[in-house]
Amino acid sequence: MKRHASRMVAIAVATSTILVAATAQAFTPAPTSGTTPKTSDVVLVATQKKPPKQFWRTKVRFSTDEAPGTIIVDTNNKFLYYIDGPNRATRYGIGVGREGFGWSGVVKVGRKAEWPTWTPPKEMRVREAAKGRILPVTQEGGIDNPLGARAMYLYKGGRDTIFRIHGTNQPWTIGQNMSSGCIRMMNDDVEHLYDRADVGTKVIVIGPGSKTGDTYFNDRGVDIFRQIFGG
Repeated sequence: MKRHASRMVAIAVATSTILVAATAQAFTPAPTSGTTPKTSDVVLVATQKKPPKQFWRTKVRFSTDEAPGTIIVDTNNKFLYYIDGPNRATRYGIGVGREGFGWSGVVKVGRKAEWPTWTPPKEMRVREAAKGRILPVTQEGGIDNPLGARAMYLYKGGRDTIFRIHGTNQPWTIGQNMSSGCIRMMNDDVEHLYDRADVGTKVIVIGPGSKTGDTYFNDRGVDIFRQIFGG
């Protein structure tokens, strides 16, 4: 008798469980036809790797005989300085020419362009083609353009040197020898410099062949007061 009662209880529990499951299923909305159920609310966002902090834009204490408004490019240490005034400058991290593409000299900003068109020199296209990489004759400006957000074209004696100070869509190359002689900057930095350096700005590039004493300058480190309060 007890065995029969236990069996009846088990049957009742099983029946109740089935009915609850069926009821829940009946009141669960079915997926809309033709749609894919959402599996995640996570949105993947592409981020660009920044260079080491030493190459981030910084206000520094700076000694030089050059006039305010001059640009000094130290390709050996991968820094570009814009002289703000007596004993002060803004230091930017840069990418420079790889081995065999370094240079030095005194030039001027001959013209400027926002989101510039890239026209790789014929020699570059031939050189890269030999490596199996076909470059365009021209490429319109944009976020995927190698010249980045801004370009300052460097002239010597009124003629284009083919070298530029420009942005890059590869910020992780700042601090490295990666270019064909141009000076690369992070896009935010080149925009900042672009707004300050006018056409005619003197640019001193210190690199292979530079003689000690040609240009005197001394980076005396972070100007903490200006870095915090500006100016």
